[in-house]
Amino acid sequence: MLFIRKGCLRFIVFFIVLVVISIVAFQNIDWILRTIYPVHYEDLIQKYSAEYEVDPYLVTAIIKNESKFDPNAVSKKDAKGLMQIAPITGEWAAEKLNIENYSEDRLFDPELNIKIGIWYLTVLKQEFGDNIENIVAGYNAGNGNLKKWLENPEYSKDGKTLNEIPFNETKIYQKKVLRDYRIYRKIYSEN
Repeated sequence: MLFIRKGCLRFIVFFIVLVVISIVAFQNIDWILRTIYPVHYEDLIQKYSAEYEVDPYLVTAIIKNESKFDPNAVSKKDAKGLMQIAPITGEWAAEKLNIENYSEDRLFDPELNIKIGIWYLTVLKQEFGDNIENIVAGYNAGNGNLKKWLENPEYSKDGKTLNEIPFNETKIYQKKVLRDYRIYRKIYSEN
């Protein structure tokens, strides 16, 4: 009998602790979500998102997935900075945007990196329309690959929408960015 009572007492204490933790977590859900899904460099994201008419929540989701907000991030393919700009894309953007004194090292500058990344999203939007799935896939795989996929009936039935993404990395990337995009919109647009 005593064993059962101790077991019941432990269960009751465990249950009470669980309820208290749940209440505290529920009351602080915004703080918890904002900790898991932070926004850094918000002023730069807002500035260039407004200039290029790109959704800032999409930009934030891309930065989270590309670099986890680390301005010094470098990928295995030598992409650099917050939005992981490839050297060739940086050179192309510097030419198109008339960026003076451009060098590859400047891709670590958060402002220039975000500007180029958002500009590139605009290029993708102009080339492939408002289809956010295509824009995200193109950001990861490049506009040349996206164009080939859309022209291939194996990957696109209508030439406008991807039905299949042949690169597994891009497929996973697209899912993560779109998930985070929805979450960022939900967390931060409710203010």
